[in-house]
This record gives sequence, C-alpha cells and structure tokens, in this order.
Amino acid sequence: MSATRHLRLAKFCIAGGIGVGVQVVALAFFSTMKLDYLRATALAVECALLHNFLWHWHFTFVSQTPSGVRGFMLSLLRFHVSNGLISLLGNLLLMRLLAGGLGLPLLSANLASIAICFVANFLASDRWVFRSY
Repeated sequence: MSATRHLRLAKFCIAGGIGVGVQVVALAFFSTMKLDYLRATALAVECALLHNFLWHWHFTFVSQTPSGVRGFMLSLLRFHVSNGLISLLGNLLLMRLLAGGLGLPLLSANLASIAICFVANFLASDRWVFRSY
C-alpha cells in the first residue's frame, strides 16, 4: 500500500471514528423516541452517512474530489449507493442477527456491525466514490 493510501486510510479512520459517535448518539436518540430498533438503526446510519460523506469530501479524499455541484452530487450519489448500501444493509442485517437473534445489547451489536462494514466501505470510497474522473 502506498504512503498516500496509508494516509487516506488514517483519515478515513478519523472521519469514520467520529461518524461512529454520530451513529451511536443518533441511535440512542431515536431509541428514546420509542422507535423499533431497526428503524432507529436505519435513521442513525443515515445520519452517520451524511456526516461521513462531508468529512471524506473535505478531509479524507480532498485531493480526489471533483469540483462543482455536479461532481459533489455525483459523489454523494455514489457514496449512498456504495457506502450507504453496505452500511445500511450490513447494519440492519447484523443488528437483526446480533441484537434481535442473539440478544446482544443494542450498543454492542451496533459497534460490532459498524466494525464489520468498515473494510468494504473504505474500498468502495477509495476505488469508486472519490476516484478521479
């Protein structure tokens, strides 16, 4: 792995780490609203997705981001198609298994789900979402 890719991975981890906090706080918030844990998870993942996209756009992949509104919107769409599907479907399936099936506490199940989806999200962002056009 090149030095540039190592730096990008480190930045991805920083932004994603903050995004984990966003997702956990959002999950706690939506859970207090008496939402079903899967609906609360979906909303929390979307909050983290939007947060992470903005961080990746301005920090992680800044040297690769296209300019203009069109480039921003295309990257946002790609991010939702890749990282969104990976995170949303991955988190929902894993939460169903870990919290719903195995009875793990909500926070533990959510953190495990996030960790499992991490590698696929980095590869999708690095190789497709924020690639140079």
